[in-house]
Amino acid sequence: MSLIGPSRRQGGQKAGARRAENNRIYAHPLPLAFHTPDSASAVSRILSLLGVSSTRLDSPHCEGVFDPYTRSVWVVSEKDSTILWRRGFFGKGDLSRSEPSWLARQINARKAAGNYMTSEEIREKRRAERRQFKLDRAAAIARAAAEAEAAFAEGRQAAPTVIPSGATWKPQQQQPSEGPSLPEAPPEDSDEDGEGEGEGGEEEEPLENVEHLQLTLQEAWFLVWNLDCLTVLDPQTNEPMTLEQIWRAFQDVHSIPPPQSPTDPQALRFDNPFLVHYAAYHYYRALGWVVKGGIKFCVDFLLYKRGPVFHHAEFAVVVIPVYEDPADQESSPFNLPNSQTFSWTWLSTVNRVNSQVQKTLILTYVTIPARSRVSPELVSSPACLAHYSVRDVVLRRFIPARMRD
Repeated sequence: MSLIGPSRRQGGQKAGARRAENNRIYAHPLPLAFHTPDSASAVSRILSLLGVSSTRLDSPHCEGVFDPYTRSVWVVSEKDSTILWRRGFFGKGDLSRSEPSWLARQINARKAAGNYMTSEEIREKRRAERRQFKLDRAAAIARAAAEAEAAFAEGRQAAPTVIPSGATWKPQQQQPSEGPSLPEAPPEDSDEDGEGEGEGGEEEEPLENVEHLQLTLQEAWFLVWNLDCLTVLDPQTNEPMTLEQIWRAFQDVHSIPPPQSPTDPQALRFDNPFLVHYAAYHYYRALGWVVKGGIKFCVDFLLYKRGPVFHHAEFAVVVIPVYEDPADQESSPFNLPNSQTFSWTWLSTVNRVNSQVQKTLILTYVTIPARSRVSPELVSSPACLAHYSVRDVVLRRFIPARMRD
């Protein structure tokens, strides 16, 4: 007990320190932050006597470049990328799975050269071990089956065969010819800045961060329209776009070919994919959820309580467009996903995929207003979003063995 007690206590202390650090870094749920000045100052005391709050609103005023080819907004500034990620988990790094961490990974890889394994190498090592375990287990099962058949044919008792399990199996020791193995973690006194001298005393070339934060159109419009903390630049002129230009550009990228004029009937459609998905995105963001893309799990969105740093996503959202007027669907130039009647096979497949990763599937029905009831001219402004309705249905996979109680 004395041997494992301190290590557990040390591990708990490290986990607690990591949680406290994450709570400090990701304290703000949105890019807008409220700052309260020192209450001891004379100005604060005077304002409090007059009933006026001295709290000020801090807006970061980030900048991004609209890219119609990827249907996204690129935030190039490292400072703006850090703010948008740490305050609300907006966007993703174009060279990373989630948080823009390409530069940190390159620095760690440079420090790890010949010293310890990088996180990518650790992942590949563990995958290779799992693959080897499956091969060893399959070989042991085959030997046991062959021994049982031979024993039955000879009329004797089969010799016991050990079949490895995940709890007892250990990878084979590394052969001496393969060279010494590298530790999976950097030493405690390793250089943190990543700027040292290479082998032979040669100075290494400084790394340049080539990664940018990639915002979806829904995230960018939420930051522009609701929070007013993002400026979108035109990719041709590099000049700030007006709110009307952004609204039109985000819709036009879904039209093939793009509409030639604002009066083009294709430009005045309530079933534009950007509008349908933004209605669902805004619905959950307004309720306090962190909404991220869910293409990895065959869904449109993933819902996090606080963010990917704290917990896994609890819910997976499939957006299902519903036309208020079926005639609008027949005349629509867009082929909206899930707008047609889906099969039970498809639904069971998506539900099973998400239930295996402990996620609850939500079917989010977005009702598209009828053109006969609402004037199509209203699509030219964000006021049309008030005519969309969102309703969600929670779908759970019934497992008789687990749900008896």
